[in-house]
Amino acid sequence: MWDVLEHRRVSRKLDRLPLEVLKRYEKWKDIVRISGPEGLRLIKGFHDEALRGEWKGHRSSRLGLQYRVLYRIVAQEVLVKVIDLTAHDYRRK
Repeated sequence: MWDVLEHRRVSRKLDRLPLEVLKRYEKWKDIVRISGPEGLRLIKGFHDEALRGEWKGHRSSRLGLQYRVLYRIVAQEVLVKVIDLTAHDYRRK
């Protein structure tokens, strides 16, 4: 079993997400908890991929045409840290 830790910024954004994206995010978390990040790669609809540049070390999964979940894997702790839910804008703020 994997743990999913959400940044406090993510919990504030959940109320403003469209219902379809929120349902898909909950399904994403279920998959991660049960089978880890490897399970995400088996489902083509999430388009799970490693990021480059200043986001190196992070991964991205598609929650819809516009929304992405950005996360980082901490393998030593069997932990997935969700950094942000974004409308496909990877610039740091």
